[in-house]
Amino acid sequence: MKKIIFLFSILFSLHTSSQDHRIPLDTVVVTTNSVVIKGKTIPYKATTGMQPVFDANGKTIASLYYTYYKRSDVKNDENRPIIMSFNGGPGSASVWMHIAYTGPKVLKIDDEGFPIQPYGVKDNPNSILDVADIVYVNPVNTGYSRPVVAKGEKLDKSKFFGINADVKYLASWLNTFITRNNRWKSPKYIIGESYGGTRVMGLAAELQNRQWMYLNGVIMVSPADYKVLRTESSVDYAINLPYFTAAAWYHKMLPTALQSKDLLEILPEAENYAINNLLPAIAKGGFISENEKNQVAEKFAYYSGLSKKVILQNNLEVSPSFFWKELLRDKTGQTIGRLDSRYLGLDKRVIGTRPDFNSELTSWLHSFTPAINYYIREHLNFKTDVTYNVFGPVRPWDNRNNNVREGLRQAMAQNPYLKVLIQSGYYDGATTYFGAKYTMWKTDPSGKMKDRFFFKGYRSGHMMYLRNEDLQKANDDLRTFITNSLSKGKPAKY
Repeated sequence: MKKIIFLFSILFSLHTSSQDHRIPLDTVVVTTNSVVIKGKTIPYKATTGMQPVFDANGKTIASLYYTYYKRSDVKNDENRPIIMSFNGGPGSASVWMHIAYTGPKVLKIDDEGFPIQPYGVKDNPNSILDVADIVYVNPVNTGYSRPVVAKGEKLDKSKFFGINADVKYLASWLNTFITRNNRWKSPKYIIGESYGGTRVMGLAAELQNRQWMYLNGVIMVSPADYKVLRTESSVDYAINLPYFTAAAWYHKMLPTALQSKDLLEILPEAENYAINNLLPAIAKGGFISENEKNQVAEKFAYYSGLSKKVILQNNLEVSPSFFWKELLRDKTGQTIGRLDSRYLGLDKRVIGTRPDFNSELTSWLHSFTPAINYYIREHLNFKTDVTYNVFGPVRPWDNRNNNVREGLRQAMAQNPYLKVLIQSGYYDGATTYFGAKYTMWKTDPSGKMKDRFFFKGYRSGHMMYLRNEDLQKANDDLRTFITNSLSKGKPAKY
């Protein structure tokens, strides 16, 4: 049963430019509860509130909203892992994994992830709280997190809204959090979903090289890698093909020779063709021979469920957005989801090159938004009139000097303990599973650390954990990864 322990707040206010609400800068609310995981009752303390962000001079420049779950029947934290959890966007709150994946509560949704009423949360029997403590962090302008702007001053967006700025201030914030909660001796992990994959790749290096915080593991859930994603390069186009195969298989749009087989039987074929045939063909551009172009288009059609005609009309460069609109155009006239292509949408017109809206995202917001607002107030007892930003204003976002992939490689090279787990859904059309594999391959070009990378795929989309079967599998994969990446008394050396 939930019990409220205490409330503490420093009487300063956080100001926002968009509303006149105020929220304390440094606030702690603690409640106690328990959850049954794997048949065992796990008691825990939930700490939620605001923790300041300090600049190099010690001035408060922002305050971040967080929720920290700590198992309360563990007396010694030095062997107890702690996971620092982020979502993506950029501009997304840490709501998705918090109340749908790893935390002690999950949404009330059906087994495939669709919203049901009444909205709310229930106990999560699959949570990883049995093996690790977790803190969910909301970057500036997400959740209740806001910048601190003195009266008469303007917000300096360069401090927060960019790949490198984001990593820098969040690493500093995590240092403060770990210090305040006396977790320096604990094994440490960071997990990030979507843009959070970019974020945690960067944090791995920043925490190690600037905050002297060494990690045991980096976990990327449906990671976005902007070295290739939406670059419209030959690689960008080619590595989408296996996702096309998966989505077409789900909607029964493939030829019988493929459709009659299991998904995992046919994906290796599509992956092989994408790398060894489609990529070099696209790279030739307009100088490819007509004979080869036709042969490639025919095989592309075989693996994608699209017609050879539209593939040729796109010069072999088929974008995911076109695929979402085209796959079922002549069958049902429906679109398929971007983040999870199991979802269907209805556009105003069947004609067009991209869907009118993201059918899966509207479905998810349908269930997440009321649930998180209810849960924070009624379960965590954090009450404010400030708007909870599921998505917050963080534009323009500075994507320059993106070296996070190299940063992760360096962190791994310098830290023999550090291992990486990537989790992806086969039906994710935004950050595809094969794109995630490509990121994994390119992070360590030498191949000397490939035994420290692990990939897991699931029969769902971007948020694979919304499907109940994958919620269990994905959390079990996290448990295995955490267990296998603990030092177990071995020295950190090659």
